[in-house]
Amino acid sequence: MLGRAAAAGIGLLAITDHDTVRGYRAAQAISSDYPEVHLVPGIEYSCRWSATTIHIVGLGMDCDHPAMVEGLAVLDAARIERGEKIAQRLERRGFEGALAGAVAEAGESQLGRPHFSAWMVAQGHVRDHNEAFDKYLGQGKPGDVKAFWPELAEVVQWIAQAGGVAVIAHPLKYSFTRMKLRRLVKDFVAAGGQAMEVLSGRQTPDQSHRLQRLADEFGLQVSAGSDFHRDGPFNPDLGVELGRLQAATGVWQRWLDDKHGNRQ
Repeated sequence: MLGRAAAAGIGLLAITDHDTVRGYRAAQAISSDYPEVHLVPGIEYSCRWSATTIHIVGLGMDCDHPAMVEGLAVLDAARIERGEKIAQRLERRGFEGALAGAVAEAGESQLGRPHFSAWMVAQGHVRDHNEAFDKYLGQGKPGDVKAFWPELAEVVQWIAQAGGVAVIAHPLKYSFTRMKLRRLVKDFVAAGGQAMEVLSGRQTPDQSHRLQRLADEFGLQVSAGSDFHRDGPFNPDLGVELGRLQAATGVWQRWLDDKHGNRQ
């Protein structure tokens, strides 16, 4: 990932894997080989708010802080329990060996539905990831298991106690009404949250402007991410042009200096 970021001219990079910092630690181990890329500790925590799964990004935290260690242990347990339930549901539908297969696909990563999807594709049970989610793993399907995620306020505190910045990830993906989104932001700020992602993947300028106004209203800094997960014809590429935001309150300014360019 660091090599790809360097080749793309990205000067500031945060790897925000779901509920783990293993990706960051792997990149940190070779970061000296890519001095042109400033690597920022990152994570994307799963949590609950108003009976909905919300994602909160943590940036710049001490990954060895006791609050981070505690949080990661809680999420590890939740994901294992969830994976076992997903596997049980799939096996009742004839997909034997789902848990072992998904665990093998996950390797050192946190176990999640994409690993079950990858195993199903590899076994020939489905044609591709889209079919796996459309039939078995997506919202309302057999493998859509709600995990026992921690509450939003607890996750924000883990990040804050570890010296990091808590960011609401991709606010528009929750499909909230305007009023409910405002309630989320209000509770997030009350818990100690400091920033909001106003650009995530392929958003329109109008969507980003709406989120920028909401962030300004609540005194939040803004953040941006590519939402890059894997290569694909319809997937966003790595890197974000920060100049598109024209924001004076960018959270990246904590780490970005003149030599790092203008991409995140």
